[in-house]
Amino acid sequence: MRFLNLTLGTLVAVVGFWLIWGGTVSPILVAGWALIVGLFLWFMTESITELWAWSTLLLGLESFGWPLVLMIQLRSQEESLPESEMGTILSAVVLGLFSAVFWISFSYGLFKRARKLDEAQSTEQVARVPISRAHKKKKSM
Repeated sequence: MRFLNLTLGTLVAVVGFWLIWGGTVSPILVAGWALIVGLFLWFMTESITELWAWSTLLLGLESFGWPLVLMIQLRSQEESLPESEMGTILSAVVLGLFSAVFWISFSYGLFKRARKLDEAQSTEQVARVPISRAHKKKKSM
């Protein structure tokens, strides 16, 4: 189950990376990004909740970077931009910031949930520690 989620989380981050560049980036670079993200998620996450928290955080950061990359690409083509391209930039900024805020907020909630689950598990393990016989005898006397 973890491998499936790892694959899907990596795929989400890689598709976001590919969309930032408008599908013009080389496949080798996309494969390299997939390898980096996959290894990062494999080594940094212990649960499925953490895996999706990191994946959605990466997607949020990519959404934030999308309008910036678009502005750089359009600015390098010409000195002055026509109105249609200015409209494209405005749409990218609005949609990029909206989706970035959404995905980063979503990942924050997942990180918070993962931390609560970790605290609950550690509290449960402390509660299961057996009491020694000497401590039981002192308590009953």
